[in-house]
Amino acid sequence: MNNTGLLPLENQIKCVESFYDLLSTDFHNKINAIYWKRALIGDFGEIVHKISFQENIKILNEDELLKLQLSENGELAREILLNDLKVLKDHGAKPTLNIIKNYERDTDFPFLPTDVYSFHVDRSPILVDTFLCTYFGEPSDIIPNSKATQKILIPEIREELKKLYDGNDAGFEAFLSEYFFDLHYALKPNAKPISLGIGNLWKLAVDCPESKVLPCLHRAPKEKKGQSRLLLIC
Repeated sequence: MNNTGLLPLENQIKCVESFYDLLSTDFHNKINAIYWKRALIGDFGEIVHKISFQENIKILNEDELLKLQLSENGELAREILLNDLKVLKDHGAKPTLNIIKNYERDTDFPFLPTDVYSFHVDRSPILVDTFLCTYFGEPSDIIPNSKATQKILIPEIREELKKLYDGNDAGFEAFLSEYFFDLHYALKPNAKPISLGIGNLWKLAVDCPESKVLPCLHRAPKEKKGQSRLLLIC
């Protein structure tokens, strides 16, 4: 698998030098993924291991984070997390910190699963961006738009969807959107996903009416057994 040192990604990725640049740089032309490359200090794994929960996903709020008794390296990691949250909130975003054991799998439609392990785009009725950072665990992937095919355009999948659909032809496209089938993509032969890496803070383009670029195709990774992820997302 490629990593973010192997650029360009068909001119879709731009690297910036600071948090300010990440927030202020707009998507344009083919660029639909912008990242601030960071080598973070601190023990983020300590924070993950201090939190116990039974669910698949735990939202880690700031009060819980502040109450943790941490080593010096754990405190350094906490300071970074709190700062990332603050800067994004000041920017008007609504970030959350998630500790993820695994996401729910979609088993309802085996021919076209709509869970986040599938390459997909985010959609919004208003102009927004998706921010992502993996601090611990397996990072997410992206893929060039030209290296993937919208699954609803694949003849075999489209035929299965038509069997599933119960209505007149005029409403078929609305049905695909209503159940999020149109958000998911299949890799073309020899396509190589790009890892977003650990510590890098990413801004990804979303499918929304006012966007001037194509939405960025991304997916959640398959987690390593017994290792949770620490992810910022908004």
